[in-house]
Amino acid sequence: MMADNGEVNRKYKLLGFESSKGLAVIMGISTGTGKVIKIKISELLRSEIVDDLSVEEMKSVYKKFYSRGGALTAYDVSDRNERSWMIYVSLNLLLFALYMFSNISATKLVYVEWLDIVVTPGVFLYPLTFLVVDVLNEFYGLRLARKAILFTFASNALVTGLLSATIYLPGLSGWKLDIPYSEVMSHVSSVLLASSVSFIFSEYVNSYLLSKIKVLTNSRFLFFRVFLSTFFAALIDSFVFCFIAFYGSMTNAELLDIVYVQIAIKICFAFFNILPAYGARFLFKRFVAEGQAS
Repeated sequence: MMADNGEVNRKYKLLGFESSKGLAVIMGISTGTGKVIKIKISELLRSEIVDDLSVEEMKSVYKKFYSRGGALTAYDVSDRNERSWMIYVSLNLLLFALYMFSNISATKLVYVEWLDIVVTPGVFLYPLTFLVVDVLNEFYGLRLARKAILFTFASNALVTGLLSATIYLPGLSGWKLDIPYSEVMSHVSSVLLASSVSFIFSEYVNSYLLSKIKVLTNSRFLFFRVFLSTFFAALIDSFVFCFIAFYGSMTNAELLDIVYVQIAIKICFAFFNILPAYGARFLFKRFVAEGQAS
């Protein structure tokens, strides 16, 4: 017997439709496993599953079946541009992961002997955050790109704050890593201020310049706006971060050496980011924009 409108489904729940394939997406909820199956709408109407759906779900199934896929319903997965938003969420998580790694790895200084330079491991991956913000700006606009920046900043601050709080928890007597752990977490906390200020300033400049140059060039010359926005963002990020994080702990000459090295590495990435930016634009238009249009 069909479930009442206000009654919770007993065995199955309608998740949505794949309109292009004429499929209904059903989740089994009776066993607690949440197994998802895809079934043709015509077969669904002949199966016992249909007897367990709610009145609203049944209306959507019949509406979709008799409209031959032309009618939009609240359960349409493709109509919600889910693929586009999943990519947006994935880019947010990637931005957070790169930023978090850069902060924690800043506790270790690496000496590159053949170049005679001292850097942190994050300097080789942090410039990729500029590429991620460029991609977000290019496909989702300045407003959503800045929301991603704020999300990354807030999430990183929360994780770092929680890790820092663990310093004050009573440690196991005789545990050899207690003191080194506290030292690392203390350094991560001190670096947080510098990285937060530099991240917000540099990424906002990056997103703003990319957006303005895109308007001025009528969405042409992607290579130009990617390089120019990353170039100025790298300058700001390197100077702000290094002077806040290391000022007073080393001489001005040593500090400037680190700044120059970081700028050089990040500018190299500004060149390398151009090709992935074109690749990302091609993939987005091919698999997301065209999918939404169809």
